[in-house]
Amino acid sequence: MFTIDDLADRLGGYLPPDEIQQVKRAFYYAEQAHDGQRRRSGEPYVTHPLAVANILANMHMDHQSLMAAMLHDVIEDTGVSKDALAAQFGEPVAELVDGVSKLTQITFEDKAVAQAENFQKMVLAMSRDIRVIIVKLADRLHNMRTLGALRPEKKRRIARETLEIYARIASRLGINTIRVELEDLSFQALHPMRAERIKHAVSKARGHRRSTIRQVQNSLQKCLDDDSLPGTVIGRQKHLLSIYRKMRDQRKSFAEIMDVFGFRIITDDVDSCYRILGAVHNLYKPVPGRFKDYIAIPKANGYQSLHTTLFGSSGMPIEVQIRTREMEAMANNGIAAHWLYKAGQTARPIAAGSHARAREWVRGLLEMQRHAGNPLEFIEHVKNDLFPDDIYVFTPKGDIMELPQGATVIDFAYSVHTDIGNSCIACRIDRHLAPLSTRLESGQTLEIITAPGARPNTTWLSFVVTAKARSAIRHALKHQQHTESVQLGRRLLNKALADFDTSLEELPKEYLRSLLDNMGLKHEDELLESIGLGTRLAYAVARRLLDALPDGTVSDDRLRTSDQDSPIVISGAEGMVINFARCCHPLPGDPVIGHLSVGKGIVVHRAECRNLDELRNDPEKLFALEWSQQIQDDFPVAMRIEMESRRGLVAELASLVTDADANIERIGIEERDARLSIVNLTIAVRDRVHLARIIKRIRNLPHVGRISRVRN
Repeated sequence: MFTIDDLADRLGGYLPPDEIQQVKRAFYYAEQAHDGQRRRSGEPYVTHPLAVANILANMHMDHQSLMAAMLHDVIEDTGVSKDALAAQFGEPVAELVDGVSKLTQITFEDKAVAQAENFQKMVLAMSRDIRVIIVKLADRLHNMRTLGALRPEKKRRIARETLEIYARIASRLGINTIRVELEDLSFQALHPMRAERIKHAVSKARGHRRSTIRQVQNSLQKCLDDDSLPGTVIGRQKHLLSIYRKMRDQRKSFAEIMDVFGFRIITDDVDSCYRILGAVHNLYKPVPGRFKDYIAIPKANGYQSLHTTLFGSSGMPIEVQIRTREMEAMANNGIAAHWLYKAGQTARPIAAGSHARAREWVRGLLEMQRHAGNPLEFIEHVKNDLFPDDIYVFTPKGDIMELPQGATVIDFAYSVHTDIGNSCIACRIDRHLAPLSTRLESGQTLEIITAPGARPNTTWLSFVVTAKARSAIRHALKHQQHTESVQLGRRLLNKALADFDTSLEELPKEYLRSLLDNMGLKHEDELLESIGLGTRLAYAVARRLLDALPDGTVSDDRLRTSDQDSPIVISGAEGMVINFARCCHPLPGDPVIGHLSVGKGIVVHRAECRNLDELRNDPEKLFALEWSQQIQDDFPVAMRIEMESRRGLVAELASLVTDADANIERIGIEERDARLSIVNLTIAVRDRVHLARIIKRIRNLPHVGRISRVRN
């Protein structure tokens, strides 16, 4: 069995004796704290923290991380407090342990909420010290190695969480050795039979191909030796989940995937990488379009390497990765290489760059956390952000921006800055104007055009792909809805109070404060927002306010009368709390009436709309409305046109509507009989006059019969 002395011997290779002694002291403290506790497998509990520390030792992590690994379950599973740990081992170690510990003191209604809360807490700890996540990954890796003692359903739950969150975090931080093992262990727990069959097939295939692999490896090594290029060629093994995913996603057979030979060439410096690339391209012909230069443009997690695919001697594809020793260490240890190289200066710049990128990512997580409405929404954003293939685009100044595959202009704008995303109105891609929903491709140069006062649109959520953009848009829309609801609520409440020659501003503040206390509200804005969103009726709030005044109570009849007397003026630019009904499509110039809908605010209908028939006996929920003199928007209207069937019908109508300065939102044609067609047309117009002008133009077309505006 692995002991603390075995670990101390291993640490002697890179840590000074006094730091090794501190790690041993942490072990003995943990051993005493966990005395009597056992794991599900029956082993003493302290074997777990010792194994976690051993995983970190393989990555050459610093002594404080190793001490935290020894103590990471002490706060959670024993009576030892964070303050006691800080007194014994120092504040940094206590903070690390606290960051890794779960939220055991809080009772959650739901397992998913508990996991999301725990992850949120860990992100906050990561922002203070990135080592928290490295210790957590080592902890999760040992738990995955010892899943056998758990119930099947718990195994699957832990494996799924590991695959969705922790393996992806390891990938994002570039810790490839941990990522691969976490993925394979999760795959084996989720799909044991599939994993076993693939493992058996890989072992069998490797035996059959051993001579071919050796032949290719020898030819690559000879090529380097002949050109006096420093480098070592090693075979590269595919792991189980990678094979399974390729078979599933690319619909390939096992034989097709295993026919690709993978090799890695490790060399001394960057210059040698490119010289070796030329040599292997001279030895075997490269496959067009399969070369990637991750040295010039590293991946988001700091990964650097040259990737190329070659045609082998018998036409078989050979995948080759070329990198330096420092890049190899970075590919395996990622962010952990920051501590691995701290003592020496060999690869410090690469490690420091990876550390800076990791901190930038954590800052992005914190921003998402601030914008998220709740922990579950936050963890959904994190899952979306972890971690598709990247594309690379350029700012007008030539800076490179990394974005996930399928990212749009809006994603780019938010990756530059949240304020730019919130206020963008247009974009130039390679100097040409392009829609905001355009999907980006590597190599494009983008320039975002912004305007003061511009706001995000709800339709953006349907095409953005980055978690940062989605989170920021939702946050901005919530803020926008809150602001607009408060403004509408103030208008509705003042309208209810106006008939009594008073307003919200004129009422004594102590009466309003008393009403808020009775309703269990903290701020005036909460009350106004609830009125604006329709969850409270303005007349009822006004009556309670006026009843509290010394002058006496106010009759319900007078209050209802006041609600109907002065119409609310609408312009179409109120935002999210004044909505226009899709059943009757009201236009400026139509007589209109408002219906208070919970969660939406006021929905505007034409006064004759049949959908309001049931509400006409409930005047508290209906509002008299009138159109503003300054209309600032276009409004959809549905039309039905009967005309003779003929070629070019749609093109002719589209041209006519466009020439009349209107937009077609929807068009559909149904045949009434062999001779006649019915065109269902939805267009955006400014008002009734604009609509009348368009109808007049359509009537002038030959073979047009009846034109009617769809009422419901």
